[in-house]
Amino acid sequence: MIEYLKGSLVEISPTYAIVDVAGVGYYMNISLFTFEQVKDKKDVKLFVHQVIREDSFTLYGFATKDERDIFRQLISVSGIGAATARLMLSSLSPDEVRTAIVTGDVQLIKSVKGIGLKTAQRIIVDLKDKIDSRSQEAVVVGSGSNRNEAIEALVVLGFSRKAVEKAVAKVLKTNPQASIEYIIKESFKYLT
Repeated sequence: MIEYLKGSLVEISPTYAIVDVAGVGYYMNISLFTFEQVKDKKDVKLFVHQVIREDSFTLYGFATKDERDIFRQLISVSGIGAATARLMLSSLSPDEVRTAIVTGDVQLIKSVKGIGLKTAQRIIVDLKDKIDSRSQEAVVVGSGSNRNEAIEALVVLGFSRKAVEKAVAKVLKTNPQASIEYIIKESFKYLT
């Protein structure tokens, strides 16, 4: 098995990357999340998942091991293939996928093109217990007390808890150690 490929980024688009490793160009399918992480780099290290079939040998590249782990968990669900898992990781970040699974957010998973209600429910049922404790801790990003206090303050101001939690998660994704004031101020951008 190939664990990762490290080399020069020869070509990149939102759906694929070609990485030159010692004179061999590897074509890898990627998600938009990975594209955003590596698009401006010359040298990259992409973690690999390979799918070997009778008629094809396909590589999927990921900017982080975490994204690859979520991808592998998604394709373990009956009815979810590599293309659907990649589409999910193009629509949602790995943390958003994990949060949706842990919290049972069917609507967020269903918002991904091509995923219906039954498939979203199956993903949650199949993976909720498989998300390891490290992953569950990642759902509550940032300083727990700052996060929770910011959420409570925004709910008191009249915003729905679900919308507030999504907004706060977006803020903490870019600044995990943010102060309460910063979290609240930046969350307004996503709530209004």
